[in-house]
Amino acid sequence: MGWVTEHRSALRAVVAEHGSVLVRGLGLGDVAEITAVFRHLAGGLMTGKEAFAPRRTYADGVYSSAKWPPNQPMCMHHELSYTLEFPGLLMFACLTPPAEGGATGVADAAAVLSELPPELAERFRREGWLLTRSYNDEIGASVAESFGTDDRSAVESYCRANAIEFAWQPDGGLLTRQRRSAVVHHPVTGTPCWFNQVAFLSEWTMDPEVREYLIDMYGADGLPFNTRFGNGDPIGQDVVELLNKVYESRTAREPWQAGDLMLVDNVRTAHSREAFEGPREVLVGMTDPVRLADCSPTIEVTAR
Repeated sequence: MGWVTEHRSALRAVVAEHGSVLVRGLGLGDVAEITAVFRHLAGGLMTGKEAFAPRRTYADGVYSSAKWPPNQPMCMHHELSYTLEFPGLLMFACLTPPAEGGATGVADAAAVLSELPPELAERFRREGWLLTRSYNDEIGASVAESFGTDDRSAVESYCRANAIEFAWQPDGGLLTRQRRSAVVHHPVTGTPCWFNQVAFLSEWTMDPEVREYLIDMYGADGLPFNTRFGNGDPIGQDVVELLNKVYESRTAREPWQAGDLMLVDNVRTAHSREAFEGPREVLVGMTDPVRLADCSPTIEVTAR
């Protein structure tokens, strides 16, 4: 803790310059110590909203990694990039490294944007991207886990205030749609960044057997999440594969060791979680809230 106190400004300066930093040798050994470090580094920890998968809460603003099958990677994405306010800084701390795999990879979002085919990048600039979600009690995050309540009027109020279209289903499930910019400008540097979860939350990133099972059970519109072009057109498998190929070409990774601390600029740098074997416990904190409206989005979003 003493080292972090002494070097807080320097750590933040490194993140501002390079987009992320991994600190090794701190020996962070328990939840209380990690929580104290997160709170010291942060101006205040954020409470997650609109989660796509459940998380364990260790303390106010301190969470587990998203509960995701260990044999399936979490592709590159920017945390909460589909919300109107998202964290500017992510903090990760490793309590238990996995036996194999499980690295949190990082990729420069400006470099990724520059490597996309110009016509594809321009379409996403012009149209943005659309996230569709289907909430039920069996797959993915529940309404209560995502919105912090299962009270219908409260959920509806949140959706209206956050430019989310919604429709309740006869079985009590909820369908939502939200259109967002796929390209934003960094709130400090103004650099254009590929900032979204187009590939990660796509049906084409799912394990093929899982995708087929979910479509058989719930139909194509009943997938827990999916992405489309901003005008509603489907995004083909070829586009998603291209995005993931570009991400991979720009990915840096380092296997976790117990006690590691990683800081990530959430706008400038995408992150992933690779498949792993054995127990893995990485804690997450989010801070420095950024409003989408302050990132020169390429499409206009109007809350109701």
